[in-house]
Amino acid sequence: MPPISLDPSSGRYLSFAEREEIALLRAKKRGVREIARQTGRSPSTISRELRRNAATRGGRLDYRASVAQWHADRQARWPRTSRLADNGQLQQYVQDRLAGAISAADGSGIPGPHTRWIGRRHGRRQDRRWATSWSPEQIARRLPVDFPHDESMRISHEAIYQALYVQGRGGLRRELVACLRTGRALRVPRARTRGRGRKFVTEEVRISQRPAEAEDRAVPGRWEGDLIIGLNSSAIGTLVERSTRFTMLLHLPPMPGHGGPRIKNGPALAGHGAEAVRDAVGMTITALPEQLRKSLTWDQGAEMAQHAQLRIDTGLEIYFADPHSPWQRGTNENTNGLLRQYFPKGTDLARHTRGDLDAVASALNSRPRKTLGWRTPAEALNDHLLSLQSSGVATTP
Repeated sequence: MPPISLDPSSGRYLSFAEREEIALLRAKKRGVREIARQTGRSPSTISRELRRNAATRGGRLDYRASVAQWHADRQARWPRTSRLADNGQLQQYVQDRLAGAISAADGSGIPGPHTRWIGRRHGRRQDRRWATSWSPEQIARRLPVDFPHDESMRISHEAIYQALYVQGRGGLRRELVACLRTGRALRVPRARTRGRGRKFVTEEVRISQRPAEAEDRAVPGRWEGDLIIGLNSSAIGTLVERSTRFTMLLHLPPMPGHGGPRIKNGPALAGHGAEAVRDAVGMTITALPEQLRKSLTWDQGAEMAQHAQLRIDTGLEIYFADPHSPWQRGTNENTNGLLRQYFPKGTDLARHTRGDLDAVASALNSRPRKTLGWRTPAEALNDHLLSLQSSGVATTP
């Protein structure tokens, strides 16, 4: 047997020392989950290790650390010919579903806008290549459906990504990354995505700490907020009450000097910087009775960097949703969609006055909602205020 590698593992793969520990625990008749607990690995990792790297010469699946390490080293050797490079039919299948032409109902091709490959991600608001654009996962999952009896027509979605992003793995041209949903020409390392969190978002203000009563929408006073962005960095703030769906809009006009040369380390002049949003939310929310000022849930945008001061000024509890989790603020996201009827994407939102925003908010609050039993948000909020008055609770701001 060739010499085995005794180099320490990176942590992603099992090391020789870990394989020795697995072999000892296996000899003691320990189960997969017990071995996983003692080694700090997942049960699936241990199960695959025992199945893939066992010694089979004696006709039995005996696990020995040296043999397992030899198997792992042999399987990890590069270069290996990729399955896409070896299988022309599979390569054509993947390419057609990733970058195939769009067709009309009569079968004629529709080329779409003219684009060219420039070796990097497309710019904002730029035409993109029209293609069938199946995701790698859709392609991988569809293969067993289209070829149920042909085991050679199988590939994982990760292998497709590798063929696109790592030249030399073979099979697909680099420019086909333009057909991916993101259009990203380079893969973002995991370490970079882990460092993207906002420094002002601590564990104490994450949505997991929000009281349970906010989930069932039984008690009004729990708000969700966000910004809708328009042309030239214009923005409008939105506040939606979770129980009644009552909507209030924040007027965020651009500050003097916006559009001119930017001062280094100067204040945000677009009108939706941290100070501007803090003041707009504070002025709007303090006009409500104290019973309707319980909490506010926002996404992790930099416009809420001064949430601590906002909490001091208003007494409002502030919570932040998890990154890339818009469903945690579903009421607000739905309302933003309704507001796009009045404030379409790509239009200048700074042209709208405070009176315009109040009129739009009034229109939304006067629409009957199915979720409210066809009452309007204004009626639902008014009913709650009347119930507070009848119970003797003061409702003054």
